[in-house]
Amino acid sequence: MPPTSPTPVNRDEAAARAPVGGAVRDVVRERGDACPGALRLHRADDGFLARLRLPAGLLTHRQALALADAAERLGDGRLDLTSRGNVQLRGLGASCGGELAALLHEADLLPSEEHERVRNIVASPLAGLDGLGAGDVPSWARRLDGLLCASEAAAELSGRFLFALDDGRGDVATLGADVTLLARRDGTATVQIGMNHPPFGDQPVRAVRVPAADAPRAALLAAETFRTAAEASGTGAWRVRDLPAVVARGLPAAVTERLTAAGITVLTGDLAGVPTGDSAGDLTGDAEETREGARVPVPGLIPSPDGTVALSAYPRLGRLSVAQWRHLLYGGGGLRLTPWRGVIVPGLAPDDAAGLLGRLRTAGLVTEPGSPWLGVGACTGRPGCAKALADVRADAAASVTTAPAADLDQDSDRHSDRTGLPVYWSGCARRCGHPQGERVDMVATGEGRYTVSVHTRDGTRT
Repeated sequence: MPPTSPTPVNRDEAAARAPVGGAVRDVVRERGDACPGALRLHRADDGFLARLRLPAGLLTHRQALALADAAERLGDGRLDLTSRGNVQLRGLGASCGGELAALLHEADLLPSEEHERVRNIVASPLAGLDGLGAGDVPSWARRLDGLLCASEAAAELSGRFLFALDDGRGDVATLGADVTLLARRDGTATVQIGMNHPPFGDQPVRAVRVPAADAPRAALLAAETFRTAAEASGTGAWRVRDLPAVVARGLPAAVTERLTAAGITVLTGDLAGVPTGDSAGDLTGDAEETREGARVPVPGLIPSPDGTVALSAYPRLGRLSVAQWRHLLYGGGGLRLTPWRGVIVPGLAPDDAAGLLGRLRTAGLVTEPGSPWLGVGACTGRPGCAKALADVRADAAASVTTAPAADLDQDSDRHSDRTGLPVYWSGCARRCGHPQGERVDMVATGEGRYTVSVHTRDGTRT
């Protein structure tokens, strides 16, 4: 049943945690995270904000219509896509919590109120659509979500803890998840624990290999083992990377022991340097195919082996109007939202796909690989966020359509063009929602100025 009185709050009331003896990191989390959710709304300058977790970014047609209805009736008429393939609704009224919860329950978007903030699952968005990769990742996502919602221990995970389900092409394996499943063509899966924190940190990757059928259950047990280790460390760690080094080093052995006790066959022990991204060919057995598939989905039409076509499109700066969102539902099927703030429309007839692509282009979505909007992102900025020092969306848009509107430090417009990297505009040093991996960060410092940092495999330059 829907909650009777969900009260919007923007802080966590968890008791403080005191550090215990032994080596710990400098930062000790003394409270739970304050991530917003569907029931825990965040107060912003433009009204309340709800963040709706959509495991693997999967939406049925009925669920997508429900989100459009929520944005139109309760919010500002727009839907923001996040870097975890989720949706945010903004401009919500302070008294709409009960109505929003009821709408989400009706659409089967809120299977567990206790777990709604920990249903953080990203997945390879083209899995099963383009003939690349291995493993039934959408099935993994549904099974893992069901296991999460049934686990009392999982409800205690931070709202920032992240699962990534990669079909072997290496696309989401590089997103800095806490637990990553990588499909292999031999019918097994690598369970990766921890990840180099993007852009390319120094935390070693550790992994075990299990039968593919056991992968979702292994991912949950790995997360529960992390939670136990975090509590024992006394640091209140939200993510694997927050654990003290000595605790993190022992986590793979603890996970292996937990999996074995649960009856899951561990085929490979503790491994370092599990290949990801362009080197993930070892996981699928076809390195050339994997390098091609590891790219972020490009806008346009993607043929599927079954004769249907998938359509890939990107809203400008990750924001869609309700009208644009409803255009995506023209085919009557579901949607897949990507961790790169894009949308995949699967299962279209070729003629229908071509017609829809044209309508989306007319509606203002990015539908071509050469679009200058591709790779440009921004946080909310002014006037929606009180902490923002600039209207970053306007400045980002100006950088695409005209000469830069702001006085940018270090010739940042030429700098971004030279690198060819994604560019993310942030209203303050918190850089909310910034992408992972190689990128250019534009951070507002006030008075129309920005500092620029370039994150590459060779290091960060400012």
